[in-house]
Amino acid sequence: MPGDLGLRVLREHVASVYAAYNASILVHFGLGAALGIVMYVHRPRWWILAWMAAHLSFGLALFLMPRWHADVPLQDTTRWARRHSRTVTLVSMATATAPWLFISADDLPTTSVLTVVIIGSCARAMQLLWPLKPALYGYTLPMMASLIAALAWQGDAMHLFLAVFSLGYLLFTLRVGGQQHKLLTDSLVLRFENEALAAQLGVQIAAAERASAEKTRFLATASHDLRQPLHAIALFGAALENELREHHGSRNAQRLMRAVNALGNSLDTMLDVSRLDAGVITPDIAPVSLDAMFRSLNHMFAAQAEQRALQLRVRASGLWVHSDPQLLYRMLSNLVDNALKYTAQGGVSVRARARGGVVWIEVLDTGIGIAPEQQDRVFEEYYQVQNPGRDRAQGLGIGLSIVERLSRLLDHPVQVTSRVGRGTRFRLQLPMVAAAPQHEQQAAAPMQQQRKAAAPIAPAAHSLQSAKAAHGRVLLIDDEAEIREAMARLLQGHGIAVETAANEAEAIDALGRPGMQTEPFVLLLCDYRLANGDNGLDVGQRLQRRFGLDAPLVLVTGETAPERLQRVRASGVPVLFKPVNAATLLRMLGDFMPGLATRPA
Repeated sequence: MPGDLGLRVLREHVASVYAAYNASILVHFGLGAALGIVMYVHRPRWWILAWMAAHLSFGLALFLMPRWHADVPLQDTTRWARRHSRTVTLVSMATATAPWLFISADDLPTTSVLTVVIIGSCARAMQLLWPLKPALYGYTLPMMASLIAALAWQGDAMHLFLAVFSLGYLLFTLRVGGQQHKLLTDSLVLRFENEALAAQLGVQIAAAERASAEKTRFLATASHDLRQPLHAIALFGAALENELREHHGSRNAQRLMRAVNALGNSLDTMLDVSRLDAGVITPDIAPVSLDAMFRSLNHMFAAQAEQRALQLRVRASGLWVHSDPQLLYRMLSNLVDNALKYTAQGGVSVRARARGGVVWIEVLDTGIGIAPEQQDRVFEEYYQVQNPGRDRAQGLGIGLSIVERLSRLLDHPVQVTSRVGRGTRFRLQLPMVAAAPQHEQQAAAPMQQQRKAAAPIAPAAHSLQSAKAAHGRVLLIDDEAEIREAMARLLQGHGIAVETAANEAEAIDALGRPGMQTEPFVLLLCDYRLANGDNGLDVGQRLQRRFGLDAPLVLVTGETAPERLQRVRASGVPVLFKPVNAATLLRMLGDFMPGLATRPA
């Protein structure tokens, strides 16, 4: 075995024998003293007392000797192992004098007692000295060899029988001791190898966690940096589209906005993964009508299925389940969208069936199917079946990953069965509840619409009961000039007065100007990440406290970092995620500014 591993095993052996050091000394020399007393009582001789005194003096010296302890360096382990082996060998040699002193041909009881004492001492020591084979041999051989020789020396049949018996016992003892030593050594080697593997696994897990954290940080930074210019493009595009509404170039503006929205949807999908990993989504569990939800699914995907010449069958069931309607809708919409993408002919069906107190919701397709070896991987991020060229028409490969995360969040197990070339079935298991008429009007809006229309991290409803003007003014705080200009153009195009500020100081100037009472700000629209490490949440809340503003705060952010998303959620402030869709922005402003919602978007 490798040198370091061998030393560690030997160290455990040394620790084991030294753990019983005191007990071994006391038992061994106690037996010697008892033997001497018995012999002296049986035949008083002065040399018996001398033997006892020498024997006990040797035991006292051994008791006072330095011993191995846990602080001994690993490199010194071999030396201590040799030292212990020499010590027990000396003990055995000292005891080996007893047979020659006490065995005699005419005193069979003394011979029997001595034989039993020596064999018993070897049996006891054997169990303690299994870890160190040299010590086992060093203790057993001198003592037993002396006994065997002294018995054979007497020459009569009884002593020869005892000598042969003792020899057989010695051979048996050495054989069992060797086997036990090997067993102990192998178990220690296995233990240390397992510990080494566990340590290596721990290192690899730590490296994987660091890589995952670095990936998350990279995606958060990259997503934010991509969202900034895309946000500006979306705002300028929306303003341009509004300005060209009656112009022949309006179609080009519409195509531009479709492309911008498609890119924004891709970033939103990645944001969903970050939000789920961050734990900032809290399910709102309630009775959900599956028929109402299925009608929304049919309405959402009917056109897509028709474009692909596929049949979309959504079967009513009259069943109700216990779930979060928005999150469940997101799961089902991702499954239906995935099924349509991978189905070339035939169709997709969505159905629900009751099984005891459980409802099975199944999404079935007649698509390409999934090979058995790939079925466990379809829920991985960015993994797509039969899309090695990364065709963007088939999405990013994140939809099923979101389904799996939502499945764990809602405790709705998801199963997949598939046959290549025949199709795939995804099954969700949900708890069933009785129909709840009071909830029949409950909307089954998709999660994406909830994210776009209000604050998905912390939905909040604000009203401006004290607003005196139909619209009022909006204070926009953003550290990027292009974003301020684009947002101002868009809002002004819809008749909304906007005051812009690059930082908190400029916002304080705007709020402190004369005329605030007659034409107040009715909304603070603030970018979350500002210059010099500031964030819009803190800045907006400081402004509200300083000026006693009734105007609500709305954040605009491209953040995907879990810790920042958690902080925003905890604040309860509504959030719009970049790139902000113009219609979404105007709908939200309509909630805060009476009269705006009736204007065309």
